[in-house]
Amino acid sequence: MTNQPMPTQTRRPRGRPRRAPDDQLARKDLIRVGLVCLTERGFTDVSVDEILKASGKTKGTFYHHFKSKADYGEALIEAYNAYFAAKLQSCFSDDSLSPLDRLRKFVDGAEAGMAKHDFRRGCLVGNLGQEMAALTPDMCAHLISVLKGWQKLTADCLTLAQSEGQIAPDQAPEALAEFFWIGWEGAVLRSKLERRPEPLRHFARGFFSLLTNTPFSNPPFQTEGKHNV
Repeated sequence: MTNQPMPTQTRRPRGRPRRAPDDQLARKDLIRVGLVCLTERGFTDVSVDEILKASGKTKGTFYHHFKSKADYGEALIEAYNAYFAAKLQSCFSDDSLSPLDRLRKFVDGAEAGMAKHDFRRGCLVGNLGQEMAALTPDMCAHLISVLKGWQKLTADCLTLAQSEGQIAPDQAPEALAEFFWIGWEGAVLRSKLERRPEPLRHFARGFFSLLTNTPFSNPPFQTEGKHNV
């Protein structure tokens, strides 16, 4: 009897099977709608049913991609951080500008982004941070990690500014970066509350005055403006 060669077996790739293109688009649509809803409102205020209605997806599709609303929230944090960190890196790596002007570029761009939506959308991370009672411990830890990542990028930019003599050698870039994000998130919240850019501008003027040791002599902060919600 002639020996027949054994048929070659195709080895299956490890890991999860690749999702179909329409499956990937469905997940992206859910993420996109969630980012819009949660930057305007909040995690507690927005229901899964609202997300489904706005995205045109079914509940089965939602739970195919996300185990729970908390799992969905984690995915939104991850997606927002990927977008925002890339935005920071783009500003901070602009070699045509001095380091402090790179930070100003971010500030100006953030204001323009809020103005585009009439100051109705804030920062997803800042919004979620105000709802700690409704978040899981993992979500809270994720938010802290994201903020620390943004602080690190900002501290690197300030360290470069210090090396070029733009800020004093006795300043602490890491502490300044943490101070920036504590204040900036508050300014974003107030601009969203009042539907106007002045809180962002006021904080930015104060922060850059601190960096350059110059008097903060701009006109006093006015509270008149748009308050309609």
